[in-house]
Amino acid sequence: MTDHDPVLDPALMRKQYRAEGLDESELADHPMGQFAHWFRQAAKAAAQGAVYEPNAMVVSTVDAEGRPSSRTVLLKQYDERGFVFYTNYESRKARDLAENAYVSLLFPWHALARQVVVGGVARRTGRDETAAYFRTRPHGSQLGAWASAQSTVVSSRAELDAAYAELAARYPEGEQVPVPPNWGGFRVEPRTVEFWQGRENRLHDRLRYVATSDGGWRVERLSP
Repeated sequence: MTDHDPVLDPALMRKQYRAEGLDESELADHPMGQFAHWFRQAAKAAAQGAVYEPNAMVVSTVDAEGRPSSRTVLLKQYDERGFVFYTNYESRKARDLAENAYVSLLFPWHALARQVVVGGVARRTGRDETAAYFRTRPHGSQLGAWASAQSTVVSSRAELDAAYAELAARYPEGEQVPVPPNWGGFRVEPRTVEFWQGRENRLHDRLRYVATSDGGWRVERLSP
């Protein structure tokens, strides 16, 4: 039921975007180059308190029955090969990707009136790459990767805390924690990358890179 209080009614929530536009002539040749440029700007905005976790992205997957699901995940690496995140390989997202490798990523930089929408294919990272990243995680996060059977039903918070406490006793601070065998990365190789810039009167700029058969990219403008 919709509350018609103008402060609470979503139909009455409007913001006029007045940001500068996005023109084809300003784009980098490669979508990952353009992403790097926008990501630097989002990171600088985050340092000033305007954007929260610029590396947060919504990952959307589809299971074998065609049922979609979305969740927020942190981007941990990007380069010309794509976007990397880490998860439990027995989680719902990983099970979905085992059945259907196509995935969508969304970076929602609301404070900048920007979005980046990626469509691509997810593949597991190698174990050496996974191990190298795992070693950079805080000690508590390393233990957490072992303690949580991600996406499975747990009887209580106490059960989860007990599992963590047992691991903390086994691997105290300063002792190396082994990489869980069922935990690792996915690299999303982009096939399309859309850069969305909010504009006045809802006439937003939407420029999308599309991979071509010769290994290059074409850019197309989408109607808002």
